[in-house]
Amino acid sequence: MYDADFLSGARAVDVDTPYGKPSQPVIAGKIGGVDVIVIPRHGKGHVLNPTNVNYRANVWAMKQLGVSRIIAPCAVGSLKEEFRPGDLVFTGQFIDRTTKRASTFYDKDKVCHISMAEPFCPELRKLLGASAERLGLPYHKVGTNVVIEGPRFSTLAESSLFRSWNCDTINMTMVPECVLAREAEMCYAAVAQVTDYDCWKGEAVTAEAVVSTLRSNVEKTKKLLLDIIPKIPGKASCSCQSALKDALL
Repeated sequence: MYDADFLSGARAVDVDTPYGKPSQPVIAGKIGGVDVIVIPRHGKGHVLNPTNVNYRANVWAMKQLGVSRIIAPCAVGSLKEEFRPGDLVFTGQFIDRTTKRASTFYDKDKVCHISMAEPFCPELRKLLGASAERLGLPYHKVGTNVVIEGPRFSTLAESSLFRSWNCDTINMTMVPECVLAREAEMCYAAVAQVTDYDCWKGEAVTAEAVVSTLRSNVEKTKKLLLDIIPKIPGKASCSCQSALKDALL
C-alpha cells in the first residue's frame, strides 16, 4: 500500500531475522531529516493475507535497525455511523479475535506477561491528533478495534455482535503487531483508515470498494506522516520503551 515516494534518499535494505525475512525488503530513507524505516506488511502488490504476514520478522527487523517508534497505517471497517469512510482513527483499545498467529517473541526459554492495559502509545496518539487537527483531516482521537482472523469479511451476525460490544472499528492486522511492538519496547500507534461500514448496514463489503476508498486515505496518511515525524521528541515521555521491566518471569 505504501511505496517510498514520501521518503527522501529511499533505498532498499536487506534484513534477516531469527523469524525469517520481513514481508519485503525494508525501505530506508528520511522525512524532515529523521531516519525512517518502511515495511509494507502485506508485501509488494499486497500478496500476503493477514494471517500469513510475518509479524515477528517485521517488528524484529525494525528493532534490529534501531527503530524506537512505529506508526502503523491500516485499513478498518466502521461499526458505527459516526466513523465514516475516509475518517482516520487513532485507536486506543483492541479486542483480539485472531486464532492462528504467533503473538510473542517469548515462546521458548522465557515467559513474558506483557501489560496491554493501554496497548497504544499515548504520546504518539496525542501527537497524531494534533497533526490531524493542524491538517484539517477528519479523525477520531479514540476508538476500540476488534481484530478478526480473516481473510474473509464478517458475517452479518458477527458484525452485529461486535457492534453490541460497543466496538468502533474492525480489521485484520492490528494484532499481534502492536503486542510484538510492546514486547520489543517500541512505541506503537495505529493510523486506522476507515474504508467501509463492514456489513451491518446491509451492504456487503467488497475488496474493490475497500481499495477505492483506501487510495484517498493513503494520501491523507502520507500528509500526516510528513507532518508528524519531524515533530516527535527525541526522548519518549511514555512507558512503552521500558515495558519489559516487570513482564519477564
